[in-house]
Amino acid sequence: MNSINIVHNNKIFLIFQFFLQTIMARGPKKHMKRITAPKSWMLSKLGGNWTTRPSQGPHKLRESIPLSVILQHKLKYALYAREVQTILADKDGNIKVDGKVRSDFGYPVGLQDVITIDKTRESYRVLYDVQGKFILKSIKPDEAKFKLVKVTQKKVGPNNVPYIVTSDARTIRYPNPDIHVNDTLKIDLETGKVVDFLKEEPGNLCYIIGGNNIGRVGLIQHRERHLGSFDIVHVKDSNGKHFSTRINNIFTIGKGKKSLISLPDDNGLYLTALEKKQAREHQEETKKQ
Repeated sequence: MNSINIVHNNKIFLIFQFFLQTIMARGPKKHMKRITAPKSWMLSKLGGNWTTRPSQGPHKLRESIPLSVILQHKLKYALYAREVQTILADKDGNIKVDGKVRSDFGYPVGLQDVITIDKTRESYRVLYDVQGKFILKSIKPDEAKFKLVKVTQKKVGPNNVPYIVTSDARTIRYPNPDIHVNDTLKIDLETGKVVDFLKEEPGNLCYIIGGNNIGRVGLIQHRERHLGSFDIVHVKDSNGKHFSTRINNIFTIGKGKKSLISLPDDNGLYLTALEKKQAREHQEETKKQ
């Protein structure tokens, strides 16, 4: 009888131990398999089992891309991760993100971040295309001196100090009283100060940063207010197509029709399969002529 009770107790202990192992956290995860990486990175399935997991930083894991993936797969400056570490560990400070030298190969680079490579005199801005994939838009040195960020929070802190939080995790104290949530700030990367701001209002040019219409560019038409739910913004692109999205996906990039940043090659225009075919045929006809 005692032996039966001992076996029964051992089974209960093993089950309880297995249950604890499955629910208890054992520190932050440090690895990422290629199959679980975000589709926006555009990694091939046959390139290996593992990829670089983004470090903790100003952008969320699913909304960022690590520096190693950019140098190895986007810019083709390295064949292996070891070469990426060599490039980033150089004392000359080869790679700068938003004007600051970054040596962490897993540093998360997100939307609107500016990557500068002094030795090659190249500057890139991280954007989305209309398929939701990360692209590096080559920009001129004058445009690489600033970046656009979106205001995500506006609060009053201790000692009644007003402050705002931006999409790249910046905290700015004593902002302009006219700046509100969902507005866009133009920040000088050398000083970190706000140079100008854009209101989220009808008539301004916006860039979609999430949802089914990610990567599209158009003019804000009007805003539907839904109390207790998400406000819906209606947008019209340069081809005359209308679409709508949540206000959280709206990123104002210009006053009126003029954009403050260089747009991707597709200009933020979504084309159907038929429209793409017609555009190719038109290009072929112009070449023959």
